[in-house]
Amino acid sequence: MKKLIVVSLVVLASVFTNMTLAGVPLNNLEGVGGIAFNPLAYTAGTAGEANSFFGGNISKPQVGLWRIGLHEAGIDWTTFGVAETFFKRVELSYGHETIDFSNSKTINKDNFGAKVLLLPEGDILPAISIGGVFKSTTQDMVPGVENSGADYYLVGTKLVKALPWPVLLSGGVLSTQGQVLGVLGFNDNRKEVLFGNVDVLPLSNVAIGFEYRQGAHYDNWKDANYWDGHVAWFVNPNLTLVAAYVNTGDQGSTKAFGLGDGFVLSAQYAF
Repeated sequence: MKKLIVVSLVVLASVFTNMTLAGVPLNNLEGVGGIAFNPLAYTAGTAGEANSFFGGNISKPQVGLWRIGLHEAGIDWTTFGVAETFFKRVELSYGHETIDFSNSKTINKDNFGAKVLLLPEGDILPAISIGGVFKSTTQDMVPGVENSGADYYLVGTKLVKALPWPVLLSGGVLSTQGQVLGVLGFNDNRKEVLFGNVDVLPLSNVAIGFEYRQGAHYDNWKDANYWDGHVAWFVNPNLTLVAAYVNTGDQGSTKAFGLGDGFVLSAQYAF
């Protein structure tokens, strides 16, 4: 797995062709238009005539596959997501996650998302969106929690073009009940956490970025902070490949629940 990631990064870093940027967002781990953990304000899919139905009012589907290996904790995490946008403003999404704990326990999680673009991106102002994700999990490892819950978020995203290289900046606040993104159930309490992304585009078809998500701290449970460093290659206007290193906190910590670090591969396709 590590050799495959290294090869992928070398290939991505060596791309010097001048291709049209496929664009973001991708389908994140929960199927929502974003990067990996976080949503972006942009809606998924391209609502232009060539990539849409009914005169640009309904985008064609955008799908994403993620494969995460958190081998310190013996976890293989696979996700599939699909999203499309209606009237260039409303994104609907679905994501399914399968989390295999050392081949002894498998948890399935389903995510149903909706995002509304309140303010399109302008010359100065960022795009601003609100959204929610209803989630359910089959977990039975943590007692005393609910097996369904919902996240709500406000996010702003801006592509800054006035620099030597374009830079995508995004950040927001998330109201959540989830423990380990909801994989290990949903707390009775609700907490607000911060999240953010920075991506630099040194080439028109390559993005190098960093992502951060604050862990929720409930009275009886504390999640670790999550972060990742990633490289995305926009192969063509339809296909994007991503390689990343992710850290979900110290598995042995007694202060916040973590699953260790690992490597990530993703393939994204916009029809």
